[in-house]
Amino acid sequence: MIHKVISEENVKTAPSAIVAQDVDFSYDGGKTLSLKNISLEVPPKKVTAFIGPSGCGKSTFLRCFNRMNDMIDGAGVTRGSIHVLDEEIHHPSINVIDLRKKVGMVFQKSNPFPRSISDNVAYGLRLNGITQKSELQDRVEHSLRGAALWDEVKDRLHESAFSLSGGQQQRLCIARTIAVEPRVILMDEPCSALDPVATAKVENLISELAKEYTIVIVTHNMQQATRVSDFTAYFYLGELLEHGSTKKIFSNPDLKQTEDYISGRFG
Repeated sequence: MIHKVISEENVKTAPSAIVAQDVDFSYDGGKTLSLKNISLEVPPKKVTAFIGPSGCGKSTFLRCFNRMNDMIDGAGVTRGSIHVLDEEIHHPSINVIDLRKKVGMVFQKSNPFPRSISDNVAYGLRLNGITQKSELQDRVEHSLRGAALWDEVKDRLHESAFSLSGGQQQRLCIARTIAVEPRVILMDEPCSALDPVATAKVENLISELAKEYTIVIVTHNMQQATRVSDFTAYFYLGELLEHGSTKKIFSNPDLKQTEDYISGRFG
């Protein structure tokens, strides 16, 4: 068996930030399974990378953690449980809006709002009831510093977010995410549209953010996974085939299929 099955007792006491147990997921009401029997623990304040060929289910699984898949008609977990920060996220008492405050998301393509740089970061803060100008300014600066962007934009805060480069826009989206103080950050191919210089800046940022946040990143870039992640999970055709420390997965995987994928022999 590749990954550890977690008992219900252990789920309740596990120190992990995320615990998924025996998860099946379907986009069509259960007729076809896109994820099959997945069990996985994500440790806190570490970077966990999801790798695997296109269409293997890694982004689908990532979106399960903040229930982004709820926005698709007929989609949902059909079996199993997902605990995020010790709460079963499908329990009837869960407020999905509150869940998404705790579990932020950075998408493949940067998606700044058509507003100023400052207003992009302050947007979520205002939604959360923060209106005092001095507090907003302090939180905007803190978030931009946290996203390693402050020095580049501090004299341009009232300019449009679209005036920034692609890499800067992606870091702005990260600043917008951390402004509302999540505990988990999900990143779905955050560097796929960036040039090597911008990619390096985002990767350095990920390493810094992991000191304060739990990060789960989907990536097709094997080198990126080795550079930024502490743990790696390999997916294939909707199944989690192997999960362990990144060092082990890339130097001594248990499965030949994993080795073939990371070495470029298929996928």
